[in-house]
Amino acid sequence: MFKRKEIRVALFFIFGLFLLYWGINYLKGKNIFANEMVLYAEYENVASLQEANPIMLNGFKIGQVSTISFKEGGNGTLWVKLIITEDIDIPINTVARIESSDLLGSKAVVFYLGDSKTMANSGETIKSELERDLKEEVSMQILPLKHKAEELLSSFDSVLVILQTIFNENARDNLSRSFESIKNTISSLEHASYNLDTLMSSQRYRLSNIFANVESITDNLKNNNERINNIFKNLDAVSDSLVKSDFKSTINNANSSLAQFNVVMTKINQGQGSMGLLVNNDSLYNNLQRSAEELDFLIEDLRLNPGRYLHFSVFGKNQKRNAYTPRK
Repeated sequence: MFKRKEIRVALFFIFGLFLLYWGINYLKGKNIFANEMVLYAEYENVASLQEANPIMLNGFKIGQVSTISFKEGGNGTLWVKLIITEDIDIPINTVARIESSDLLGSKAVVFYLGDSKTMANSGETIKSELERDLKEEVSMQILPLKHKAEELLSSFDSVLVILQTIFNENARDNLSRSFESIKNTISSLEHASYNLDTLMSSQRYRLSNIFANVESITDNLKNNNERINNIFKNLDAVSDSLVKSDFKSTINNANSSLAQFNVVMTKINQGQGSMGLLVNNDSLYNNLQRSAEELDFLIEDLRLNPGRYLHFSVFGKNQKRNAYTPRK
């Protein structure tokens, strides 16, 4: 009887130890009855990651951090053991990134599944990353603004130098004269615009007629397009005929004839030959002039004294005639 009681107490003590062990692991988030997969990750800095911190995937807890220790011969590298309690496939190129899980700074390991077809097995090491802290995030956000501010200050300094250069005494005078010239130019443009507007208003009827005439000309050209094409075809045919004809020999013959004509004219101008004597010697002209005057005198005498040259008598010949008096 006593032995049975001792056995019963021993069994209750063992069962109590088992419940204590199970309760402690349960409080730590471990389930000793679950089928677990163990993975490892190396970090230069775990950023206050603690054991029993959760492992998250798409916002769902799939495990917890088991242990954190320094790797032997790793020069300060930390070795983190990750226990996966959910039955999921994890690609070998999955990244285990330490991130803040709340505003108080609590940490968690967040899995970012890779695209590899090869799945990680229990006991293998996966890639690791560390989330930048608030200071680094602020620095990363402020750094571009800092560069832009520096560039803006540099540009502003350049603008100030340019303004100082522009607004010296000589530059101000030149700028004033430039503005005055611009003002005069604008006034001239306004005056020209007014004159043009006045001209357009006064000549509106004539411009309308001009545009009407232009439109009529274009209509005529459009209506006579076939005739114009025929004209160009005829010109093309004439040009082809000229190209095909012995036009060069004709020009050469004309040049030869002109050369001979020039020789003849040269001889005439020099008084050679009958034509040259006729053109250059005035004796023939004088003789012809004298002959013409004698002919005029003879005709005048014939008109005044016809009886001297013509005689009609029924009763016989009359011997009395006016004698011809030669012209002196």
